[in-house]
Parts: sequence; structure tokens; C-alpha cells
Amino acid sequence: MTSKLTLLFPVFAILASVLAFFYNSEFSTLKPFIIPLLALVMFAMGLTLTLTDFKAATKQPMLIGLVLAIQFFFMPLFAWIIAASLSLPTELFIGLILVGSSAGGTASNVICFLAKGNVALSILMTLSSTLCATVLMPVLTYLYLDQSIPVPIGAMMQSILMMVFLPVLAGTLINTWFAAYLHPVQNLLPIISSLSIITIIAIIVALNHDNLLMISIPLIIAVMLHNILGLTVGYQIPKLLHYDQRTCRTLAIEVGMQNSGLSVALAIKYFSITAALPGALFSIWHNLSGSILASFWQGTHPTSPPNK
Repeated sequence: MTSKLTLLFPVFAILASVLAFFYNSEFSTLKPFIIPLLALVMFAMGLTLTLTDFKAATKQPMLIGLVLAIQFFFMPLFAWIIAASLSLPTELFIGLILVGSSAGGTASNVICFLAKGNVALSILMTLSSTLCATVLMPVLTYLYLDQSIPVPIGAMMQSILMMVFLPVLAGTLINTWFAAYLHPVQNLLPIISSLSIITIIAIIVALNHDNLLMISIPLIIAVMLHNILGLTVGYQIPKLLHYDQRTCRTLAIEVGMQNSGLSVALAIKYFSITAALPGALFSIWHNLSGSILASFWQGTHPTSPPNK
């Protein structure tokens, strides 16, 4: 029953998005629940982990280095190639470059959990890419846009600490110490996470209602292509390097799902509302594409051991 419900996750996510688009005023009022819902998902993820999982993940610095190399080389390059090929207007071109230059998003940790990836490794990758983005994002924006943009390191790290690290740590400690008492609720955790992220997607759609009305077909194609290329290269490169399937899933999701919220904030602050459109659309699309991919992977078990 649980597996069937989680496999239908993309369907419910799309239905919720459509509903939120037409009833945007009602869903927009739920904005204050985004952070608590995300924290709930992270806590639920923590309840499936132990301290041993994180210890094993920290012993894979080469993997973290690999995902950083893939993310900060390919994603901005893909953004530039796609934007140039589709002849996007200047402001949309800028917005797509900002998305491509961003770190991995916290949503990647949720999708990794649903896709049966290595969640502990995913969280460490997100933390690492966020730290690197404080240096690399200004460099990349200067390289591709000829304008260096300061990245709000303090606010970013505080958000990750409050929304990701602390809830996951709390859940992990509880599961490490009281695992025997959690078995009755373990099967409910994917459902709780799925319902929470579906609600978050719906709220994001509602909040971006007006922006969505301004989106053009070339921009939709650009955002979809950018995300799909990121997911593809993030999976294929570690696969070519003979990493196990679970690790390949984790890297694919981490690379393909950017911190689009940061790109929106920077676009509005340093450019314009129009420049924020690629990030706004990406924040919706990558959750939908990630949920579809997670649903597919939920139906298939990784054939290799969890850790290389």
C-alpha cells in the first residue's frame, strides 16, 4: 500500500500544481508552512538514518569532489549553451546562468530519499556545494555574465542549518538510539515525506502564479533541457567510473536539482523580475521531474551495495 502511494507521487504532485495554479490565493496563504514542512521531511529522513551512515559518507571525499566538479563545470556551461542556442532574451539568459551557477538545492535531499539514494551522502554534498558556491558563484557569474555577484553565505548556511542539518540530526539520533521502537512507523515515513513535498510544490506554484503567466515556450524548453542534462550527466559520469547504482542516483539528483530559490533572490536583487523567471520555473519543474524519477527508481532496487 505504501509503495503504491509513493509511486503515484508524481501524479499527485502534478494534480496539486494544477489545483494551486487555479486557486493560487488560497494556496499562497500557506507560505509560512514551507519551512516547517521541509523540516518535517528532513526529520523523517533522519529517522531512516544512523550515525554510521554519515560516518560512511564522510569516508568518500572523492565522491563529494566529483559531484562538485560535475555541478560547477557542467551546469553553468549547459545553461550558457542552451540559452545561446535558443536565443533567449538577455534577462532570461542571465536568469538561466544564475540557476546553472547555483549550488545543489535542499529539495535534492528529499528526492534522494524518495529515490532510495544515499541520503547521508546527499546531505553532505549539498552542504559542500553550498560552501563552494560562495566562492564559485561570483566567479562563474563574472565568467559568463561579466558581472560578479556576491553570495549571501551567512543566510544560506543558516537556512541549511535550520531546515536541513538540525532536523536530520535529530531524527538520526532518535533512530540510532531508539530504532527498535520505530519499526511500526518506518513504512509511513515515505508517505509523510511525499505529502509534505507535494504541499510544498503546490505552494511554490501558487506563489509563482503571476510569473508563470509570463513564461514563454523557449524558456520552458530551456529549463527542462537544463535539468534533464544535469540529471543525465550526474548519473552517467559516476556510472562510467563504475560507482554503484545507488551512488549514481544520488549524484544525478544532486547535480540536476539546483538551489533555484537562491538564483531567484539574486536575480531580483541584482537584475530584474524577468531575470528571476528561469529560477521560478526551475523550482517547480525540478521538483516534478525529480519526483517522476524518484517514482521510477522506487520501483527498482539498486543492484549494488549502498557504498562503493
